[in-house]
Amino acid sequence: MNSAVAYPPVNAPAANMFSAPGYEGTVAGGAAYPPLTAPAANMFGNMPGYEGIVAGGGGYLPPPMPVEPVAPPQPGPAPEDWSIPSLSEDVAREAFGSFVSSHCCYSSGPVEDGVITSMEPFNTYRYRLETFTESRSTECAEKPHEGEPADFYTQPAPRPWEVQATAPSLFTNHTEEIRVPFTSSIKECNSCHASGTMQCDKCHGNGNQPCWVCNGSGMKSDERCTTCNATGKTRCTECDGQGKKKCQTCKGKRQLLSYIKLKVEWTNHVEDQLVEQKSGLKANDLHSVSGKELFKNSQYLVYPLLGFPNPAISAASERLVKEHQGKYAQSSRILQQRQTVELIPITKVNYKWKGNSHVYFVYGNERRVNADDYPATCCCVIL
Repeated sequence: MNSAVAYPPVNAPAANMFSAPGYEGTVAGGAAYPPLTAPAANMFGNMPGYEGIVAGGGGYLPPPMPVEPVAPPQPGPAPEDWSIPSLSEDVAREAFGSFVSSHCCYSSGPVEDGVITSMEPFNTYRYRLETFTESRSTECAEKPHEGEPADFYTQPAPRPWEVQATAPSLFTNHTEEIRVPFTSSIKECNSCHASGTMQCDKCHGNGNQPCWVCNGSGMKSDERCTTCNATGKTRCTECDGQGKKKCQTCKGKRQLLSYIKLKVEWTNHVEDQLVEQKSGLKANDLHSVSGKELFKNSQYLVYPLLGFPNPAISAASERLVKEHQGKYAQSSRILQQRQTVELIPITKVNYKWKGNSHVYFVYGNERRVNADDYPATCCCVIL
């Protein structure tokens, strides 16, 4: 063989072996001697897309520059039928009855004998912006070697954002971990010194333990212990008397595959904005209900919802779109955005029971009920 030709080693390269393009700063957990062909540390630190990567690995990698939208802002949707039919007294009373029956300590008196005096609609708009992103990070990883080829140095590793990954359905959270091609090498397991076994920590390698019946004396009530045959020792159940167990690091394989692990995360960032309503119902109650969908728009980067009949919705859209595109484009790739406007039905029901005035709310398409001041409760005792 020509002495001038150097073939790449199959053993683990040095701690800085992952200075491949896009993986600068990724470090391994243990030391190893560098191969002669190992790349210089941080030689790719100024490559576009990798600025700011620090030693130690991990951290989100800057994505490629996003493409700016080219279409001009579109006017808001034209109103068609944006009204919600008023709630009837029968429907309000039925929802109230279902609410009361679900509480064991609530008497049905106000439902059966209460008299509705008035019903006030407080329908409110909810604007929702969803930003679906993909982010990528790298770290050094090891696993038991199970016959995988050592492909490190066989050809240049793809950059983190060049590695192929299958995205889930839009607006669905998902995480995938990928072994980066051409970064794998093989090394001996340091935990077991490449033996595949470790000393049993329960019996300290002896293969036996003091008898649990006679506490190691060999005698029980002045008689020979039959459990240990008077030896005072029993076989270790943890290692089956072997004194050794399979190494948990390499799973008995004696070698480890060392590689760069790419973590790809798809995240749907959701933010809501409710138009202030002065009914007295807490805004937190509205998070779990749905309303009548008035508008939905989905595209790569959405534009603020201009010209909406309610100016508070236009202002919320403009603020959230700007915040999302500025915040998430820095450390991730925006794949899609979606904005929705709902009209949530809220009815404030005023009623009298036993001469006193009370209030409850019926809200959402689900017709949930809130009655914080329900007047007929009792103390339940659960035996």
